[in-house]
Amino acid sequence: MPLTDEQLPRFCRELGIPGLADIHVHFLPERMLDKVWAYFDTAGERLGRPWPIQYRLPEPDRLRIARRLGLRAIPSLTYPHKPGMARWLNEWCADFAARVPDAVHSATLYPEPDAPDYLARALAAGARLIKMHVQVGAFAPDDPLLDPCWEQLQATGVPIVIHCGSGPQPGAFTGVSPIARVLDRFPDLVLVIAHAGLPEYHAFADLVERHPRVHLDTTMVGTDFTQARWPMPSGYAGRLAELADRVALGSDFPNIPYPYAHQIESLVRLDHGEDWLRTVLWRNGARLMGLSDPTDR
Repeated sequence: MPLTDEQLPRFCRELGIPGLADIHVHFLPERMLDKVWAYFDTAGERLGRPWPIQYRLPEPDRLRIARRLGLRAIPSLTYPHKPGMARWLNEWCADFAARVPDAVHSATLYPEPDAPDYLARALAAGARLIKMHVQVGAFAPDDPLLDPCWEQLQATGVPIVIHCGSGPQPGAFTGVSPIARVLDRFPDLVLVIAHAGLPEYHAFADLVERHPRVHLDTTMVGTDFTQARWPMPSGYAGRLAELADRVALGSDFPNIPYPYAHQIESLVRLDHGEDWLRTVLWRNGARLMGLSDPTDR
């Protein structure tokens, strides 16, 4: 039987984990979120199939649902699409972290002259997770304006969840090559490749194998929705088993076109065993987000 949202807390208990360490969750300013949802409302015109938002609810309701699902920490993961946005988004994220006790203080950046300054301010204020979106932002990750930011992030070891694969739509700077160039210069960055880099699954897995601090997140990977459009290629599921210590749970909550539990169910049916599930659903995300891990005691 399909796994349901209501069953997830019991599922976690039976697996022996305290909950879910989901590194790819979005809480955004309301006006920005309305625009994101409007984009997905018209996604069918671009993708050939509808993208109904499963959790189109006010923020308090989304927070209650996230906790009920078993999320032990809640990132915000905002992202700018033009210059001049990142600073105020970081201010919003700092406010979110201050008013939501289980929030993961997040921040973002964009290639612009003041990026090193506002990134340094965000890190000093406690940001411990960065979000970047190459396709939406339409910027090159190896833009020289980002070099001082990469230096800061490499020095601090703060993880960066970066959407750089070419799904659901390719951009001028998506794909593995721009990220590979960044890692050639900043090899100790802690990158988390959103959506496992789909549809360039194998190319980004190759990158993870070459760089021990690079991770994949599972956002939408293996779900029925994704398999119908961007299916995992031959041999890829086995690579996820081999890379277990560098695969972290991601979901894209609340902007997903199916119940949250379907993401977990999609990982279960890979049939890699309970220890793999404990590692992916909890341990890796907890390590990256700095959560206390009672399973290590």
